[in-house]
Amino acid sequence: MLLLTPDQHTDYQLIDSGAYEKLEKFGPYTLRRPEPQAIWDKSLSEKEWVQQSNATFKKDKNAQDKGQWIVGNDMPDRWVMQYRTGDLHLRAKLALSSFKHVGIFPEQATNWDFIASKLKDIHEEKPNVLNLFAYTGIASLAAKASGADVTHVDSVKQVISWSRENMELSGLNNIRWVVEDAVKFVQREVRRGNQYNGIILDPPAYGRGPDGEKWVLEEQLNELLRLSALLLKKKNYFFIINLYSLGLSALIVDNLVKAHFGEGIKHEFGELYIPDSFNKKLPLGVFSRFSDIS
Repeated sequence: MLLLTPDQHTDYQLIDSGAYEKLEKFGPYTLRRPEPQAIWDKSLSEKEWVQQSNATFKKDKNAQDKGQWIVGNDMPDRWVMQYRTGDLHLRAKLALSSFKHVGIFPEQATNWDFIASKLKDIHEEKPNVLNLFAYTGIASLAAKASGADVTHVDSVKQVISWSRENMELSGLNNIRWVVEDAVKFVQREVRRGNQYNGIILDPPAYGRGPDGEKWVLEEQLNELLRLSALLLKKKNYFFIINLYSLGLSALIVDNLVKAHFGEGIKHEFGELYIPDSFNKKLPLGVFSRFSDIS
């Protein structure tokens, strides 16, 4: 079991974490957000947190996930940050959402690099990649920038529009956008006999499809992986799954991947984390990934 963290971030830093919060710098702006896994003490004082923060997210008492941002005078509603490493140079619009998210998950950078490296070694003219629960599409951009035909699936139309903006900011084009429930899309692709060189899964713990379809991770993940195994090509392929749910361990992912893709799969699995500037390691989900590039 592995612990993975991004090698570098040109535009991001986790400054401090603790007391169920994290203090992060995205480009020129420093944000203060809730973090349920940061149960240790902060390293910086409350005064230092206040002085450094351009915006602070406050949860609504009567809403589990929603809240509002308390912003300083110099804090814009949206801004642009970049991710540059190796052959990747991606740009993304960030914004202060009512669900504390800003449009990017920095711990996923290790997977963006994995996508780029695997596509570089696939000897096909146009490898095709499917990104499910694709959110604002940074993984889609990494695949597209690495020469793939990309199908990007998300159930929220506004998020698809956000992803399109990120594509244009990164100087890319021709990603296929699909506004649909991920499970319904996968079921249809299996019926059609379609297959992909790369599949990326980043499902939420809970969600709703465009027609009100209910998604509960623990109830539907097993079936989604069964279908995904049918969609993955038998050679020249890679697969990535990320899960951020406090109730699921890396060993559960290990069992599911072996059950649906075979005991012989040589997959990496474990936790993603980012260290703050005091070297406290903040866990940010579990993952599994593997490939067979000939």
